[in-house]
Amino acid sequence: MPVFVWEGKLANGNIKRGEIEADTKSAATMLLRRQRILPTKVKGKPKQITLFEQKVKTKDIVIFTRQFATMINAGLPLVQCLDILASQQPNPSLKKILGQIKQDVEGGSTFADALGKHPKVFDNLYVNLVAAGEIGGVLDTVLNRLAVYMEKNEALKNKVKSAMTYPIIVLCVAFGVVSVLMLFVIPTFQDMFQQFGAALPGPTQLVVDLSHFFRNYWYVMLCVIILLIIGFKWFGKQEKGRFYLDTIALKLPIFGPLIRKVAVAKFSRTLGTMISSGVPIMDGLEITSKTAGNVIVENAIRSVRSAISEGRSMSEPLEQTGIFPGMVVQMISVGEATGAMDQMLSKIADFYDEEVDAAVDALTSALEPMLMVFLGGIIGFVVVAMYLPIFKMAGAV
Repeated sequence: MPVFVWEGKLANGNIKRGEIEADTKSAATMLLRRQRILPTKVKGKPKQITLFEQKVKTKDIVIFTRQFATMINAGLPLVQCLDILASQQPNPSLKKILGQIKQDVEGGSTFADALGKHPKVFDNLYVNLVAAGEIGGVLDTVLNRLAVYMEKNEALKNKVKSAMTYPIIVLCVAFGVVSVLMLFVIPTFQDMFQQFGAALPGPTQLVVDLSHFFRNYWYVMLCVIILLIIGFKWFGKQEKGRFYLDTIALKLPIFGPLIRKVAVAKFSRTLGTMISSGVPIMDGLEITSKTAGNVIVENAIRSVRSAISEGRSMSEPLEQTGIFPGMVVQMISVGEATGAMDQMLSKIADFYDEEVDAAVDALTSALEPMLMVFLGGIIGFVVVAMYLPIFKMAGAV
C-alpha cells in the first residue's frame, strides 16, 4: 500500500507531521480528517530501495503480543507500553513500525487504527480482534488469545511444510544424481562404445541421446524450466487459474484430504477466536474467508455468510458447500443450539490439528517408498542401459 507524508493542524492548533498508508492521496486525506487532523500537505513518500531489510516474522509478532498483553494487564498506559517494547525490540523493521504506531496513538488514533496502517505485519484478523478488545475493555485477554491463535496457526503451517520437505529433497537429489550421470558418467561410456563399432541396444541409445541433449542444450532446458515456473505463478495469480489449481488441489488423491483438513482446522480456529473475542459472526466469516488460503473454501465460507445474512442458521449452508465434513456441521449445529459456538469451534480446531498430524505422518509413510522406488528406478535404468552393450559383447564371446 502506498505511503504518504503529511503535515497538518491538530484541534489545539499545533502543527504535526507524519506518515500514513492509504490507497490514494484522497483516501489518506480522509483518514487524517477522521483523526481530527486538518491536513495542509499530503504527498507520496519517495520509495527507498532496501536490499537487506529484516523481515518481521510471526514469532516476532507473537512475542510482542504476549509482552504487550502482560503490560496492559499490569495497568501500564498504552503509549508507555509501545515505547518500552519499541526500545527493546531487536528486529529493526518491527521497531520502526512500533515507533510509527506509538506516534499515531499519541496523535489521537485508536490502537486498532494505528495497527491497520501496517497490513503487511498486522493483518485484518489482528486489527479486528484488537478493535473488539478495545471496545469491550478486554484488550489484554484478546491479545493473549491472539498469541495462542498465531502460535497454533504457525504450528499448523510447519506441519504442512514438513510433509512437503521430504519429497522435495528426494526429487532434488534425483535431479542432481541424473545430471551428474548425464554430464560426466555417460560420456565416458559413450567414448568406449564408439570403439566397439556395433549398434547400441535401444535403452543404451536412448540414454546416450539424452546425455548428448543435456550437454549441448542445457541452457534450453534451463530456460524452459524458468518459463514454466513463471507461467505457473502467473496462471495461479489469475482468477480462473487460481480456481482451477485450487479445485485440483482438493481432488488430489494423497494431498487433497490433507489440504481439506488444514482448511477446516484453520477455519475453526480463526472463527472461534474471533467470536470469543466479541467480533460479530458476519465480520468474522468475512475475515475468515480471506485467510482460507484456497479459493474453493473461500467461496464456500462466503456462501455461508450470505445465507446467514438471509436469516438462516450456519450449519445448514455449511453442509451444502460439500467442503466441511458431517461431524463439523453437527458440532457447529450443537454450538448454535447451546450458545457455545466459540467453544465448539475450538474443539473442532483441536481435533483437526490432531487429524493433520496423523495425515502428515500417513503422507510421509506413503511417499517414502514411492519416492525411493522412483529414484532407484531411474538410476537402475541408467546403469542397466550402460551395461547392456557390455553384456551383449560378453555373450558374443
